[in-house]
Amino acid sequence: MLESRAADARPLSISVFDPQRATAEEWAQALAYWRLRHTEDHPGEPRPDDAHTAQNMRQYTPLHVVHHILARDAHGNLVGGLYMGVRREGTPDYEAHAPFVNVSGGVRQSSRRQGIASLLLCELLALMDAEGKTTATFNVHLPEGHAFLAATGAAEKHRSMENRMAFADLDDDALARWRAEALAPSHGLRLEIHAGRVPFERLATLMAPLSALLEDAPTTGLARPPMRFELEDFRAWYAEIDRRGGEHFLVLLLDGDGVAAVCDASWNQLYPDRMFQRLTAVARHWRGKGLAKGVKAVMLQLVRERHLGVVMAVTQNAEVNAPMLAINRQLGFAPHRHDAAYQIGTESLRTFLSTRSPASREARA
Repeated sequence: MLESRAADARPLSISVFDPQRATAEEWAQALAYWRLRHTEDHPGEPRPDDAHTAQNMRQYTPLHVVHHILARDAHGNLVGGLYMGVRREGTPDYEAHAPFVNVSGGVRQSSRRQGIASLLLCELLALMDAEGKTTATFNVHLPEGHAFLAATGAAEKHRSMENRMAFADLDDDALARWRAEALAPSHGLRLEIHAGRVPFERLATLMAPLSALLEDAPTTGLARPPMRFELEDFRAWYAEIDRRGGEHFLVLLLDGDGVAAVCDASWNQLYPDRMFQRLTAVARHWRGKGLAKGVKAVMLQLVRERHLGVVMAVTQNAEVNAPMLAINRQLGFAPHRHDAAYQIGTESLRTFLSTRSPASREARA
C-alpha cells in the first residue's frame, strides 16, 4: 500500500511502496517504472520478467530489510525511486552492521534536474536519523550518478569493474595446463567440486573458511562491517533459484580440511547465455603457486560442459586487485563498465540538503 507523505498540492510527492500490501494497480505502475529505469540504466541488457521481479520483492529476506521509496510528479507518474537496505535487528553481527545503510535508486532521464533526487535523499536522511545510521553507501556506474554523488559531498571509497569474457575465445590448452599445475602432486591438494547445489551440511562447515577468504578481498577505503558468508543467505538464495531455475557451482582446493583456494559461480535461467563468476580467492600462504588459475580453469570447463548455451562469463573485480585482473586478462576478460562505491554521513548529507530548493526541504512537512 502507498502511504502519501506530501500534500496533494505539492508538485512532487513521496510514497512508501510495501510489496506485501501494494494493490494490483500500484504493482502495475511500479513494474512499468522499473522496466523503464532498467532500460535507461542498462541499455541492451536482458531484464527479468515482471513476475520474477514481483516475486523477488515479496520474498522474505532473513538478514536484511529493504525500504522502497517512490517519487511521483504532479500527474501521479512515477519519476524516481530509492531503495535502502539495512541489517535486520536480532540477526548475527547486527551491531557491526547497525551503522550502515546500502542505497540504490535513481530518477527517470526525462525528469532529472527537478530536485527529485534531493527529495529522495531527504527520505534517506530521515531513515538514518530515525534508526541511528551513520554511513550510507551507494554503488554507481553511470557518469551522472558519479557527478551527483560527488556534488552531495559523498566520498568515493572503492572502485571496481565488471569484466566480461567470451567462452568462444577460451584457450583449452591453457585451461588444461592451469588445472594440471594447480593439481600437481607436489602441492598435496585435493579437489572438491559441487555442481547445481552445495549440500547445506557441507556449506555449514565452509562458512568460516570462505568468510576468511572473502574478508581478505580488497575494498580500498570502504567503511564496512565484516564481510561474511552466512548460511541463511544461502537458504534464501537457493529457494530463489529453485523457483526460477539456476545452479550454484563451487570448486575447492583443500589442504587437509582447510581451504587453499576457492572459485564459485552461478548460472541463472533468466540469463541462460551467461555465467556469473562470484568469489575467486586463495589463502595467503598458498599464493603464487597458480591455484587461482587452476580453480578458474576447473570452473570454466565445468560450466561449459553443463550449459552448452553459455557464451559469456561475467565477473566483478576491484580495480586494485592487480593479480586477479592479470589472470582475467589472460583468460580474455575485458572491462564492460566501471563502478564506484561512495559513502556519506548524516551531517554531510544534512549540509547538502540545506542548500537545495525549499520544495526539497519541505517535502516531508
